[in-house]
Amino acid sequence: MNGNPCVRKLARRSRYALLVAALALLLVQTLIVWNFSSLDSAGRDGGTRSREKREDRTEGLNKADRMHSRRGLQKRDDPPLPLGKASVRHKPQADVYHSHRPKEKLRPDSNNNENSVPKDFDAIDSNSNLGPRSKREMGPVGKGRRNPDKAQAQSMTEKSAKEVLKYPPIQPRALGHNYNHTHIRNPHPHMPTVPVRIQGSNEDPLFHQSNKSTRSLPPDLETRKEPLQCEISGKEAISALSRAKSRECRQQIVEVYCKHKERMLMPEKVPRYCPIEGKANVNVHWDQDTSDASPPRPVRIAFVLVVHGRASRQLQRLFKAIYHTSHYYYIHVDQRSSYLHREVLTLAGQYPNVRVTPWRMSTIWGGASLLTMYLRSMEDLLKMTDWSWEFFINLSAADYPIRTNQQLVAFLSKYRNINFIKSHGRDNARFIRKQGLDRLFYECDTHMWRLGDRKIPEGIAVDGGSDWFLLNRAFVDYVVNSQDDLVSSMKRFYSYTLLPAESFFHTVLENSAHCETMVDNNLRLTNWNRKLGCKCQYKHIVDWCGCSPNDFKPSDLPRFQQASRPTFFARKFEASVSQEIISQLDSYLFGAYASGIPGLQAYWENIYEQVTDGPASLSDSTLSHYHAFARMGLSRATSSLQGHPSDNSCRYIAISHPVSVHLYFLVDQFQGYLVRHVATNRGSTQLESLETWVTPRDHFTLASPPHPTNRLQHIQIGTDWDPKERLFRNWGGLLGPEDDPVAVQRWSRGQSNLTATVVWIDPTNVIAATYDILVDASAEVTHYRPPLTLPLRPGVWTLRVLHHWSPLGQTSFIVAPLEFHRQKPIQQVDALRLHGGPARNSYMEQSFHGLNPVLQLPVSLVAVEEAEANAGLTGASLHRWLDRLLEGYWSASDVCSIGPSACPVMQRCRLTAWSSASPDPKSELTPPRADGRIR
Repeated sequence: MNGNPCVRKLARRSRYALLVAALALLLVQTLIVWNFSSLDSAGRDGGTRSREKREDRTEGLNKADRMHSRRGLQKRDDPPLPLGKASVRHKPQADVYHSHRPKEKLRPDSNNNENSVPKDFDAIDSNSNLGPRSKREMGPVGKGRRNPDKAQAQSMTEKSAKEVLKYPPIQPRALGHNYNHTHIRNPHPHMPTVPVRIQGSNEDPLFHQSNKSTRSLPPDLETRKEPLQCEISGKEAISALSRAKSRECRQQIVEVYCKHKERMLMPEKVPRYCPIEGKANVNVHWDQDTSDASPPRPVRIAFVLVVHGRASRQLQRLFKAIYHTSHYYYIHVDQRSSYLHREVLTLAGQYPNVRVTPWRMSTIWGGASLLTMYLRSMEDLLKMTDWSWEFFINLSAADYPIRTNQQLVAFLSKYRNINFIKSHGRDNARFIRKQGLDRLFYECDTHMWRLGDRKIPEGIAVDGGSDWFLLNRAFVDYVVNSQDDLVSSMKRFYSYTLLPAESFFHTVLENSAHCETMVDNNLRLTNWNRKLGCKCQYKHIVDWCGCSPNDFKPSDLPRFQQASRPTFFARKFEASVSQEIISQLDSYLFGAYASGIPGLQAYWENIYEQVTDGPASLSDSTLSHYHAFARMGLSRATSSLQGHPSDNSCRYIAISHPVSVHLYFLVDQFQGYLVRHVATNRGSTQLESLETWVTPRDHFTLASPPHPTNRLQHIQIGTDWDPKERLFRNWGGLLGPEDDPVAVQRWSRGQSNLTATVVWIDPTNVIAATYDILVDASAEVTHYRPPLTLPLRPGVWTLRVLHHWSPLGQTSFIVAPLEFHRQKPIQQVDALRLHGGPARNSYMEQSFHGLNPVLQLPVSLVAVEEAEANAGLTGASLHRWLDRLLEGYWSASDVCSIGPSACPVMQRCRLTAWSSASPDPKSELTPPRADGRIR
């Protein structure tokens, strides 16, 4: 029977609608599953990179000063406006970026833990855990941007927190503890929550650590029979979960939080064993005139050197200054410093009283891993029955003695039972708040996560200060081996504490039976400059703000000579910043080197070693520069023949990647890069090891004619700006299309403030950015990183600084094209993408093309066509383009041969004054003399 046609048509439409709805639901479920899997794929870099990019951009927005439109700015499609003002005005601060992008990424291996009392955190948004925000930064988020605290913590956080629970328990790496089993239940309707089932015991954590760099879960969180349930509702914990990158770290955060919430993590009351009330303060007397006298029974010292980075020659100078055959030297090299570890192993092989820890850790600034490393080193030393030491001293490669070894031994021999440790010297409640001791922290993913508040245990006085100390053997044995309630409780408490090495030893000492052996002096002089050193420079590895001391300069020498209290060491020293102060201090202690000794004013520091680092450790831009520098050296070797086209004895063919790269300094001035590479000699067809020295050329010019009120002294462009030392750590400013450059202006002091306009101009005369900076009368340095859209167009860029549109000065710099992409020769599809500039030639949301007539910058069609043609170059054509660009800004000053060479005019590197193979007596190690010393 035939039905109504309208009814049949309606039925068919309903079936189609149901089918479409089912397909849409399936697609949504698939996307959700894919999103979860991408968050946790440790082996899938794409998901991790996209997540890191989202976090970086949102964090940069949240931390940056907003850029306000002014008359000089236009939207792309707006008609031109009258000109005469810069587009952006801001007041640069000595160590703060004002940018929509995140701050410069700092070196991940920075673990210089100093007496780092943090800033006041009253103004911190507790959801971000990253630092105080100004009122402007707390305002509405601009179009197209997200607030990382709300958008991330409320959407992504809930996903990642619940996603922690999807996986089976993770097996620990070190001690075989079982991780907690978890389950999922419906979250609270108004608050992102993480219900978990945790299991654990009340056993005290004893800071055990595996030989691997990853920190194992503390024994607090071992399995227990009775499961506990908890909901994660704290803002700090939710924020930490949203930012932690590994599934293992997120699960550990969940377990620590839930354990703390059930009051099973922290000790609530701790006994005090000190027989006196208050803090003991033993006075010691120091007579410098008699300190050189040899004591009848001199003490023996165990020096524990905690080193990282690459400054092996500076470390060797320190070692020479403190070495004596009567003492012992135990060296821990950071897990990430493979090159330095190789050098330290070579050093230790030359002396029987030097040993290197058979285990290595990746310690971070403010992390619990540093205290773990100290306690484990102490335990090792106590077990070395052939080392009979009486004092424990910790030093870094940034330390240097300001008194002789003999003076130190004479002083300590009079105070064998004393512990020298520096306290904070301020109100205790204020110290606890500023140090974050009343906050719960946990370290994983090489980050110190802030998870919430906690209470200080009752019954004891919490103390703290510097984490550089001198402790006697009796107290070291007590903190390592004692099982009493004070030590075991403090080990539990400081497992979850920020900067634990700055407080653990102080607190145990003040509350133990050893309290009357405490002297409030760690015998150190530290170069604090809070204005420059307290800028939250470690926020990428810790949810807190802290401080770091500055490097000493030659003008500081009188401070060492005039110290009124017992002082034997000073910090920090950095030879790449000022080797002169180290040499002055060395001469003051041990006498000057004989005149004519080579290399006294030179300093070399390795920044790349193929064997220990590999090309994968270099960015594509850096690797491309190194290859171009090596080719410059080969061209110089060829030109040395001075016109013999048939002679191939000095002609070379470059092969493989560079072998090593060193920084070269002379009289505390950067002289360039030393690139060691292997090439085939065309004449002999033999492989030769060569080293090329390339030096940068400065293209800064002041406006002409000079004006007496022009305070501008210099302009620099680069990346990796160090606001504390006010220099670029990317020496020479090696820039590529994917880098975020910073412009730094140096000024003389003046009588009044001024407003300067900064203009960035790309190789095709496109104005990429312009902004105003307010320069105070007393300002010496200003810096700013504009939020440029990447990739930058390769070629010669110009940066101009103007005042009321009158030029003050300008500089030009190179954005080099990439010869490599992901350490492989770049392919054309990637070259076109990375070398073609940003989409629509737009580096920012605003367009500045209306400023071209004002700045007399005509748009050249020839330059545009040339840039478009160069963007697709690969192979030899790309090499020629890159070499041609760099030759105007770098020059090959010399080239030498490490071994024999078929080139008759090629000099040996060991005979030059500049090569990394040149003699360096001040850093070279020799056998000890009859008096037991090296220096």
